[in-house]
Amino acid sequence: MRLAIHGQEVEVPAVIGMAPYEAERTLAAVGLQMDVERQYYSPRIPEGRIMMQLPLPETKVRRGWQVRVAQSMGPQRVSIPDVTGQSERAAEINIQRRGLELSSIAEIQIFGIPPDQVLAQNPPANASQVEAPRTSLLISSSPQAGEYVMPNFAGQPLGAVTKELQDAGFKLGSVSVAPPANPSSNTPGQTPVSTIPVPAPQAGGGSIIVSQSPPAGQKVEAGAVVNFEIR
Repeated sequence: MRLAIHGQEVEVPAVIGMAPYEAERTLAAVGLQMDVERQYYSPRIPEGRIMMQLPLPETKVRRGWQVRVAQSMGPQRVSIPDVTGQSERAAEINIQRRGLELSSIAEIQIFGIPPDQVLAQNPPANASQVEAPRTSLLISSSPQAGEYVMPNFAGQPLGAVTKELQDAGFKLGSVSVAPPANPSSNTPGQTPVSTIPVPAPQAGGGSIIVSQSPPAGQKVEAGAVVNFEIR
């Protein structure tokens, strides 16, 4: 078993400084694969040559292992454009026009700054000795509506709750009167007792809330409409 396991292991050859086709052929000769994962500027390694590899040379790996390499782009020859103040789309176009890549985008909300505006970039404009042809951006974002958990208003006066909602930035929707409770059913064998209809109460500030929509405990955004049923 030990001989079988070790028989499947090979030593990773050194491919740094080789052209990609040479490196791929060298690795394939010992049963390994190659993946060009990154490209970097390098003042020392000629353009197009392999400048880094993982696993490192002389590392023991199993046959079929993939060796990740980085390719040199030679010395930095392109200037980094200044895209601060531009929109995300305009900045992306200007970056790609120079042969650069958009690496990552982060967003931040700042009071008084309009959304979709580049606030900062890395590397900065006209930077020298840049390692990779990738640029990261910090973009201003739109203000997000706050989220709240709807409290339980059942049993509270409509007038007080209405003021509380408006102060919190919510809107009062429909207010309907709850149907009267079902009168107790007659005992079997008894003569039905006639009842005089009672007019439904009118919605007012002193009315008591019976139910609500959205229900208590549900997440809602600021400005949501809240409906009540009262008695």
